Amino acid sequence: MLDPNLLSSYNYELPPELIAATPVIPKESAKLLVYERAKDKISHLTFAQLIDAIPKNTAIIFNDTKVIKARLFGKKQSGGTIELLLNQPLGDGKFSCYIRGKVSLDVRLSFQNGIEAKILELFDDGLRVVKFYKKGFLLNASELFGELESIGHVPLPPYIKRPDNKQDEQWYQSVFAREFGAVAAPTASLHFSDEMMSDIRQKFKTAFITLHVGAGTFKGVECDDIRKHTMHGEFYSISDEAKSLINSDMSLLGVGTTVTRCVENFARGAQKSGVCELFLNPNNRPIRQNFLLTNFHLPRSTLIMLVASFIGLEKTMQIYETAVKERYRFYSYGDGMLII
Repeated sequence: MLDPNLLSSYNYELPPELIAATPVIPKESAKLLVYERAKDKISHLTFAQLIDAIPKNTAIIFNDTKVIKARLFGKKQSGGTIELLLNQPLGDGKFSCYIRGKVSLDVRLSFQNGIEAKILELFDDGLRVVKFYKKGFLLNASELFGELESIGHVPLPPYIKRPDNKQDEQWYQSVFAREFGAVAAPTASLHFSDEMMSDIRQKFKTAFITLHVGAGTFKGVECDDIRKHTMHGEFYSISDEAKSLINSDMSLLGVGTTVTRCVENFARGAQKSGVCELFLNPNNRPIRQNFLLTNFHLPRSTLIMLVASFIGLEKTMQIYETAVKERYRFYSYGDGMLII
């Protein structure tokens, strides 16, 4: 028996060739593993069959966050090269970020188009706090995001071992992305085309939340006992339409782990906006959301633990073993699974 409290219980072996470096085209041809809990049954479909697999009288909630070009390449005052990955705005012109390369307080980093970043704080977990300037003027979040559109790079996850390209600007963005602020895509959303969304809206009630995915989503759990893990925080906002569906008696399908955490956070505290730090795992199971659509996640991650909060650890690892055997494609550009 696996112990759901031990980090080592969430490990699995993945052949490197199953890590998807690009999405499948067309989107509907991606594989979809469906697990029916009532029947303890696994089916192998494609996303073209998703609508027929979703139970009737289900409401579907999506995350409309939009990925910014959060990766920057620049130079230190010494002339050395630097790579900066934006995490999230902190207010008062401050931003948290990760910086590859050694930096110290008050150092200024230079980027294209006259953009500079000043280092304000350094934390032991690798986060840095900076302010951005252009020609001496402090940039707020909206202004910085606009600058990043021309000088930034698509922040592909660390397991995609290639530089970003022009195609990633479309591939790594959902068709319904609207609110700038994420530095990682809510990847279950990437499977939907405009045509699929049109068909879904005809058959199901839908609504949107906004949760800006931070770089912390890729940060692994480091303590052996997962109950000691401190979850990263991400800014969220729930629309009136989503609030109405959450408060209804309809079955809910959350498209992705970000939607799930947002729905469950609201179910526990009724806060429409704020910072979500909810850690779902077998010790903290969903109390409102019924079904989950998600991709396949990194071993030993909070995301695979979230999946286990729906179906238990043993079944989760069994399904992942099946997905590897059936040659599913993993992670952000990979295939998906539906839990009903």
